[in-house]
Amino acid sequence: MGYTQEELNALPEGANLGLGCGNPVALASLKAGETVLDLGAGAGIDAFLASLKVGDKGKVIGVDMTPEMVSRAQANAKKQGYKNVEFRLGEIENLPVDDNTVDVIISNCVINLSPDKPQVFREAFRVLKPGGRLMVSDMLLLERLPASILQSATAYVSCIAGASLKDEYLQAIKDAGFRNVKVVDETEMSLTWMVSSETAMQLIDESQATAEELSRMVRAVISAKIQAVKPGK
Repeated sequence: MGYTQEELNALPEGANLGLGCGNPVALASLKAGETVLDLGAGAGIDAFLASLKVGDKGKVIGVDMTPEMVSRAQANAKKQGYKNVEFRLGEIENLPVDDNTVDVIISNCVINLSPDKPQVFREAFRVLKPGGRLMVSDMLLLERLPASILQSATAYVSCIAGASLKDEYLQAIKDAGFRNVKVVDETEMSLTWMVSSETAMQLIDESQATAEELSRMVRAVISAKIQAVKPGK
């Protein structure tokens, strides 16, 4: 979602897992020589795209909490010969990154999975340099979801059940110290996805949600791109 065919063709095989809810690199305005941190890097899709933007003098750090994903991303980087990308094992609530060392933070549909989103944004603020930028794609809610959806494991791993209300999510970013917090793009959940996606069918079967509850979910869930700045530069 949000990737051009040219970008996908430039990736090493295995980097694109078909996940995510938007391309944060597309709106991050990355510059040559910058240091970029990817929260929840997975197999490396956004880290690799960012590396092409920052060039040989720049650096991209991908953080993921699962050893299997870190190993997979490292293998992808080695296979394609990326020299300016590294992947670290760690949690986004406790980043293995020094204070004030990153120019830009990106993330693609990962923060909604965290049980402590305010802590994620506090950590992001800590590691960014003064004047550093945050650009994340994530799933947000316009209204609270029915209990049947919230209790569904499929809804959680699909980045739906763990999503925060839009206003609460933006307030958590502001409370961490960020300024100029704004939604630069948002997209409603597609009804086509609900009737054609295997995941959606699994969610419906697992949750036993009523038609009205499913309708509420479709109205409530949006994919959004949010940007913010750490003041001080």
